[in-house]
Amino acid sequence: MKKRLYKIEKGKKLCGVCGGIAEYFDIDPTVIRLLWILLVFCAGTGILAYIVAAIIMPTKS
Repeated sequence: MKKRLYKIEKGKKLCGVCGGIAEYFDIDPTVIRLLWILLVFCAGTGILAYIVAAIIMPTKS
């Protein structure tokens, strides 16, 4: 079965992007959320990347 990247509805905090990425890589969503926070504070690209991902990624039905 082919893996697909989706936003998730269950347990989502904002748009479900971090949960979907964590599900795709089979890791804890908290790790992904911490990486997003690091991107925001260190590189400044985290907010833009999250917004783009929230718009582009389809929702898992």
